[in-house]
Amino acid sequence: MAEASEAAFYDEARIFVAGGRGGNGVVSFRRERFVPLGGPDGGNGGHGGSVYLVASPDVRTLAAFRRQRHFRAGDGQHGSGKKKRGANGEDMHITVPLGTMVYDAESGEFLGDLILPGQTLLVARGGRGGRGNAAFASPTNQAPRIAEAGEPGEQRWLRLELKLLADVGLVGMPNAGKSTLLAAISAARPKIAPYPFTTLHPNLGVVELPDGRSFVVADLPGLIEGAHAGAGLGHQFLRHVERTRVLVHVIDGSASDPIGSYRCIRQELELYSPALSAKPELVAFNKMDLPQAQANWPAAQAQLEQLGVCALPISAATGLGLPDLLAAIAQELERAPQPEYPQAVPILRPKAVDEERALQISRRQDGVWVLRSPWLERLAKRTAWDMPEAVDRFQHILERRGVTEALRQAGVRPGDTVLIGDMELEWQE
Repeated sequence: MAEASEAAFYDEARIFVAGGRGGNGVVSFRRERFVPLGGPDGGNGGHGGSVYLVASPDVRTLAAFRRQRHFRAGDGQHGSGKKKRGANGEDMHITVPLGTMVYDAESGEFLGDLILPGQTLLVARGGRGGRGNAAFASPTNQAPRIAEAGEPGEQRWLRLELKLLADVGLVGMPNAGKSTLLAAISAARPKIAPYPFTTLHPNLGVVELPDGRSFVVADLPGLIEGAHAGAGLGHQFLRHVERTRVLVHVIDGSASDPIGSYRCIRQELELYSPALSAKPELVAFNKMDLPQAQANWPAAQAQLEQLGVCALPISAATGLGLPDLLAAIAQELERAPQPEYPQAVPILRPKAVDEERALQISRRQDGVWVLRSPWLERLAKRTAWDMPEAVDRFQHILERRGVTEALRQAGVRPGDTVLIGDMELEWQE
């Protein structure tokens, strides 16, 4: 009937994502008969693919990331002669459940909250493709022998947290047997004890029926009179009831006034939000293994029928009536309307311009100068160091951007080692 599932309200996963590397630009010159002065025609490399997270209502948990944790988009293809541009790498779209919150695992930075169907979050940009020599042609340099290497894609570890959106919410007074019912129909193991407020946070379980259908059930903390105004533990969890599609009122059938308990819960839901009273509902008349509940059932059944409520006698402790209850829940879910969402808007991480342009210069104890700047590190990665013209261009850009002067003022000397990203250079005037 049930499959192992997370009992905690948050499910977590840790995954590694990497954008594809950009393709290299090429050095090429037009060589055709009767074209004696063929110019540069080296094409650009294609951009690397990016990695996106996409929210989908068809996925319920993060369990799939236990089997696969590494995701890498496609690399861009290299350029070629005749100004042919390399193909872009294929993007990778990773499907996650609604309610997934995304963090950078290293820095803890919050990147986005995917709550709408189709909502998309860019988590690793693909590297830019390098330019071929045709892009460097100018009136003063008509035959450039220079091309760029493709940039590597972004890569990072992500931490995913899922705040599950349950299909079914179990509501009722404290000690009505909600936690016992959840444990009986799923693999969740909530705390169960004979005193009020055993459940201090929502517990969730995944129920699987023999025909293959499944749904998520939330055991919400017990409500008391005045919960809508903040009394007891129920107020902080009433908002979670709004996310469910079907409500199951669990009634302690052995109580002195079981129908009074049902009316009290209905009133609290209506006072909190009139929309809750319109949700499809079932009543689970629990504890039918006790003589008092058996004695109360005929009168309670008649009263609930007069109210137009479908009630089923069950015993969460012994399993009595549970198959019929689950079948009724599944039928209600099929009839219940799907939640409506506004049009999803893709989320893209904006570039931090100030951080992009910032330049940090430091010197290690071994005398190596370390330059840190996103644009400068990318420039070093794009430079084809085996091409003299590319090296000259790199030096020219450093002069134009003021990096060379900043190093001189910091005290760099000829022969010193300068580290830019992964590239180690020897300083020469």
